[in-house]
Amino acid sequence: MEASAEMELERIRWAVNRLPKSEDPWLDVMSLDRVDKARAFHRSFPQYSVTPLANLKGMAGRLGLGGLYVKDESYRFGLNAFKVLGGSFAMGRYIAGRLGRDVSELDYDYLTGERFRREFGQATFFTATDGNHGRGVAWAANKLGQKAVVHMPKGSSRVRFDNIAREGAAVTIEEVNYDECVRMAAAEAAQCPNGVVVQDTAWTGYEDIPSWIMEGYGTMAAEAVEQLRQIGVNRPTHILIQAGVGSLAGAVQGFFHNCFPDAPPKVVVLEAAAADCLYRGAAAGDGAPRIVTGDLETMMAGLACGEPNIIGWDILRNHAAAFLSCPDWVSAKGMRMLAAPCAGDPAVVSGESGAVGMGALAAILEEEFYRPLRDSLELDRFSQVLLISTEGDTDPEKYRRVVWGGEYPTCG
Repeated sequence: MEASAEMELERIRWAVNRLPKSEDPWLDVMSLDRVDKARAFHRSFPQYSVTPLANLKGMAGRLGLGGLYVKDESYRFGLNAFKVLGGSFAMGRYIAGRLGRDVSELDYDYLTGERFRREFGQATFFTATDGNHGRGVAWAANKLGQKAVVHMPKGSSRVRFDNIAREGAAVTIEEVNYDECVRMAAAEAAQCPNGVVVQDTAWTGYEDIPSWIMEGYGTMAAEAVEQLRQIGVNRPTHILIQAGVGSLAGAVQGFFHNCFPDAPPKVVVLEAAAADCLYRGAAAGDGAPRIVTGDLETMMAGLACGEPNIIGWDILRNHAAAFLSCPDWVSAKGMRMLAAPCAGDPAVVSGESGAVGMGALAAILEEEFYRPLRDSLELDRFSQVLLISTEGDTDPEKYRRVVWGGEYPTCG
């Protein structure tokens, strides 16, 4: 990129983690035993299969890395995104608690059978979403004979709305942002008989279900570890992971720290610049979380969350290497790079909230401006880097406008 064109872009901002540590009370949420239970639960679903891990050898060579791997969640349960892992497992854990059982006693056959309906009855699961999480909750509720109510923030994609409605949920698009939709869902659940909030945003007094959602995400992380070992990579040295409220990022950080306690990967947390609450907390440096308000306008709809999950934040403040605030062009760059890979590499269809890791990694490695960050992270020809493409083309028209039409260009 020419310097004059580069200067026209809003830069990625970063904060290397120098936060004071807490007593790390939440790390055990992502213990290997808990993740094993989540994997067993998900394996019982007939729709389950391990999602692909794309080995981008050509891209790794081009960027000067030892290896580059992308976990492709566009194949998850036929829903084009990873979110169903968290919502379904949290619903399973909630149901198990109501029945006085351990979740290991509940599998898909039981949960979709007549005995379950006699013993449990029916609950209504409320949630807020930009699309992927709500679709996952609605899908699981539909399969288990339960009800779902889903609220989406203003500006939400109609195609994502329709995907949720097709699962039988009562779904609305509200004239408020995501965090207000969360409060709306919680208030309605409190007034509904057998109403339950299934949200990955944790706050004081609402911690069980968000922690169960994080455990559910562990299925994806555990799959990635096994897939890397199958191709001779014992562990990734670096993981770039996107964050909305921080539940996925905290889950990935927590699991990999527990999996490799003596040599954990360096985890880099990526947020949309319009909703960079975790980055702001890291930049402030005092250990307290920060909140971003307003419309949170970004094409990375799945990351448009201004209030952090307190569980994820605590895990990340103790263990993450750095926090990045990424303008929309970063994700657009990643979408195009993954769609048109180097010769011999598989293409990955990665949506707006899925590709920010690819775009950020390329910028860090290719642009002189980011050399201090690159040096701090020790990204070099020995690095084995894992990215997670959390969604496919969940809004196909938007995807084409970016990849085909060049929306959000990276040069003038």
